[in-house]
Amino acid sequence: MAPNGPSVWSRTGNRQSSIGTGVYAFERRNSGMKLREATRDDGEAIRRIARDSMEASYSLSPRAIESAITEWYDTDGIATKIDEPDALLLVAEDEGEIRGFSESDLVTDGGNGDLLWLHVDPAYRGEGIGTELFEATREALFDMGASQLRAKVIEDNAEGNDFYEDFDFEMVDTDEVEIDDETYVENIYMKAGTAAADSEPDIAEGPVTTPDGQEMYVNEEEVERGSKGPFFTSYTQPDFGEEHKYGYFCANCETLDNAMDTMGRVKCNDCGNLRKATRWDATYG
Repeated sequence: MAPNGPSVWSRTGNRQSSIGTGVYAFERRNSGMKLREATRDDGEAIRRIARDSMEASYSLSPRAIESAITEWYDTDGIATKIDEPDALLLVAEDEGEIRGFSESDLVTDGGNGDLLWLHVDPAYRGEGIGTELFEATREALFDMGASQLRAKVIEDNAEGNDFYEDFDFEMVDTDEVEIDDETYVENIYMKAGTAAADSEPDIAEGPVTTPDGQEMYVNEEEVERGSKGPFFTSYTQPDFGEEHKYGYFCANCETLDNAMDTMGRVKCNDCGNLRKATRWDATYG
């Protein structure tokens, strides 16, 4: 790594962690550009870029886009993302102006790091900003404890799928997501990192029984970060077919009767564990 390169503040151990050599090249190629963690003062710029990026990348109604921006990036939402120890919000800044940002989560220590969103101002796409944000996010998540990186992209978003494939990510699964009253297929990409997965999620093995006596099967590979512990997708059959999806298993209190609302929120009915709505898919930048 080149000396004097940019760095991000790692919330694990309260130490400063280098982002990596790609950022140094990024600085040289784009004079004055730097990557850093977001602050509350960046809120308006983050909302503007997210809105412009969505409008450029999706054929969604203005109402749907504005609803998502309000849900995910209002003042309180950004403050929460900044304060949460397992969340990471990075911005690319050029002479005081924000040109793009990434949002990601550490789902489980030694497990998944989720890249939730990557947005670049459409006026500045094609300058390598998205690539450098991606590389910085990936390295920061590994430093925080992730052993592999996961990303989800709407199937119809050809540029978004190409973006991850260019980094040798492999499509490992598909899912469905409802956006603006329409159902879309999303592709799930994963790639192993360099850290050893030295801890496993504490979930039940084999079928789990619901309060009314039904047997459900928990998929360890489908995990989402919650405020008190991870959520795992549960199914009525062990083949984990989409048509057999039941709900979510809360690892904090080991209960099953939990469902996601139309904006992506999951709240455990027993312990209050909360998975907030954060994304539809990562947007190519």
